[in-house]
Amino acid sequence: MSVYKVIEIVGTSPDSWEDAASAAVEKASGSLRDMRIGEVKEFDVTIGDDGRIEAYRVRLSVSFKFES
Repeated sequence: MSVYKVIEIVGTSPDSWEDAASAAVEKASGSLRDMRIGEVKEFDVTIGDDGRIEAYRVRLSVSFKFES
């Protein structure tokens, strides 16, 4: 039997949503062990004064296993 905690993280990238998700998971893996599932909940962008996309953002729910 296992128990998991679910948290929400946000990643950003100037290039793509995929890079934003990768950045979020890579950074979280530095302090969370046994991450199991990442579920993308929301995509959005930040828009600059010139009307162009400045950054892609991804909001993810990430689960990790509680240690015994």
